[in-house]
Amino acid sequence: MGARMSCFNFDDSASDRAKAHSDALQRQLDKENKKLKRECKILLLGSGESGKSTIVKQMKILHKGGFSPEERLHYRSIVYRNLIDSAQEVIAEIKKLGYEYKSSQNQLLAEKIYAYNLDPRQKGSSSERAVLYGPGPLPANENPYDPSSTVNRGLTFNHEIAEAIDVLWKDPVITRVMDEHSDEFYLMDSANYFFKEVMRIGEPDYLPNQDDVLRARQKTYGIIETRFMMGQLSIHMFDVGGQRSERKKWIHCFDSVTSIIFCTSLSEYDQTLLEEKKQNRLQESLILFESIINSRWFLRTSLILFLNKIDVFKVKIMKIPLKRHFHEYNGGRDVNKAAKYILWRFMQLNRAKLSVYPHLTEATDTNNIKLVFAALKETILQNALKDSGVL
Repeated sequence: MGARMSCFNFDDSASDRAKAHSDALQRQLDKENKKLKRECKILLLGSGESGKSTIVKQMKILHKGGFSPEERLHYRSIVYRNLIDSAQEVIAEIKKLGYEYKSSQNQLLAEKIYAYNLDPRQKGSSSERAVLYGPGPLPANENPYDPSSTVNRGLTFNHEIAEAIDVLWKDPVITRVMDEHSDEFYLMDSANYFFKEVMRIGEPDYLPNQDDVLRARQKTYGIIETRFMMGQLSIHMFDVGGQRSERKKWIHCFDSVTSIIFCTSLSEYDQTLLEEKKQNRLQESLILFESIINSRWFLRTSLILFLNKIDVFKVKIMKIPLKRHFHEYNGGRDVNKAAKYILWRFMQLNRAKLSVYPHLTEATDTNNIKLVFAALKETILQNALKDSGVL
């Protein structure tokens, strides 16, 4: 297929040879340091919710000392919204399907959760809300997922709602809907994680931990930049919004790119875009990849392909056949065959014959990302040397 998929088990001798080669490249880079006067520029590209922002968070954990308590507190309102939005999406789907809960008590809990509103402007009397937040709807520039916005200041999560979710999520109808109908409605990948942690999240003094931060979903607007050192190599990484409305901003990042990391979510083979319900997410990712890998901007740039969310993919493919959405696939529920088929679909689009380095990734797993970037360091070093004219 023109590329070799990386795996999680490394042969010791091969690893030693790779390390020696990488060390030699590093020495060469140090020797030619005067010729390399700029940072290595890495673009994180891919469609929405492919895991790009999670990769940036991992870089902060691995190379910048992680998240301080103050920074983790910043994510609390995002976790609250992720949890409530996910619970309400599942309840709405149960209602749509006409399914019943195992008891009338659970029906009442579902109604209570569905009616719950995290917006603090909805609490208290209208006069109290007007004093705190002003009358009328939210201003146009207020983003409900921005923890610094007015609407999220002082936001708390009702512990009674946490208990209601904890009880309701033991109802068999929840499992039935999430297992049998997950391809019929939108539910973020981290929903199950947050449901399992709901009692901890519902505590009054809740402070998100590192795993919560990695799984918290916040739409990326515009371009997010981060700088860090990887060994002696200075990295300038750009994460840009993956939704269609955000892609026109990518052009400003295309100059002097060292490497591109393209993220695609393996687990989205059965889902559709939020902005266009008829478009399959994996198909959208393939179209986007084709436009990038054959672009005139990247004729000399190698591309790193992250086949992300392999953990979610392994679980989902046992329940929802890949063939249901990609009819030519005939590998059944074999995870390796399914992943290789999806890789093949991407590689078929490489008309420019660029070097592509594919990796199976689990962006929320810090150890996995650490291993992947250790393997990628040589690729990034080689690209930096090519750009500097050394190679």
